Amino acid sequence: MSAPVPTPFLPRHLAPALVLQSQVYPAFLVEPEDAFASRLRVAAPFNLVIEREGCLLAYLFAHAWPRRSPPAVGTVLASDQDGDTLYLHDLAVSPAARGTGIGQLLVAHGMALAAAAGLERAELIAVEGAADYWRRLGFRAETPPSALADKVAAYGPAARWMWRPL
Repeated sequence: MSAPVPTPFLPRHLAPALVLQSQVYPAFLVEPEDAFASRLRVAAPFNLVIEREGCLLAYLFAHAWPRRSPPAVGTVLASDQDGDTLYLHDLAVSPAARGTGIGQLLVAHGMALAAAAGLERAELIAVEGAADYWRRLGFRAETPPSALADKVAAYGPAARWMWRPL
């Protein structure tokens, strides 16, 4: 079996990605279709999928964004948003593909594209105990500034603000 290859997230991936999102995230983190679709308009180059035989195995939603100001859960993004930071908004790997390394592959590919586009750093909010996963990928946990703390808290009690240079 050949190694999976990340490809652009296209509108046809939206419906299966919504299904995958609902399988891997708790209900309070599941975002509506309009919020998902807005990410396609904002940062198509950094939104990626991995498919096998027409089945969506994993996706990454990431977009350029101003440093230390992530959008709230469910926010519909404006198509003219810009920034110096790659915000890793959502990484979902199907249960059948966990442990295969495709999540790491998607993240590495997205960060390489962002670095080539001139972005300087990557940021994320690790949810549901995923901070250890992100640490293995070079991210550092940081206490968020007070203006950001409430947004991070909205992602759940285990949420952690994290970043790394590109």
